Amino acid sequence: MTIERADPAYSNDEVGMLRSFLDRYRATIRLQASGLTDAQLDQTLPPSDLTLGGMVKHLAFVEDYWFSYHLRAEEPAPPWDTAPWDDDPDWDWHSAAGASHAELDALLAAAIARSDACLDAALADGPELDRPVARPRDPGKGATATVRWVLVHMVEEYCRHAGHADLIRQSIDGATDV
Repeated sequence: MTIERADPAYSNDEVGMLRSFLDRYRATIRLQASGLTDAQLDQTLPPSDLTLGGMVKHLAFVEDYWFSYHLRAEEPAPPWDTAPWDDDPDWDWHSAAGASHAELDALLAAAIARSDACLDAALADGPELDRPVARPRDPGKGATATVRWVLVHMVEEYCRHAGHADLIRQSIDGATDV
């Protein structure tokens, strides 16, 4: 598995800049989980119960949730469509326990590919980032995210978890420059 982590260009249009930062942090998370055994993906850094495996699966869910479900108003993809969310609101994190690196990485890679296709479709008529998403999150409150909000939120989501991943990875094998 070869994961490219490119530096974003210093000059780009808004869509290109946001996408390049999102792609960099997507690659960062995948690299943090690479090279570890399946058992190491289940390791925590107490007192937190976060694991790198859970983080990879959570980010696969977040990709589908924002790009497929909200941006394009598509129904959830497997395994999210049958997940027991009522029994465990953190099912995405917890259900990763025991999963292999190959399985988790493939889930995230597929979610990223679907997300990119959804974003490409949403931007096909022009790079209008102020366009509202197809499925409002809080329709009763009048709150509707825009394409820009989704992109910025996803950069924020990955950056926040990249910091967690740095700490967990270092606690597992001492790696600090993955």
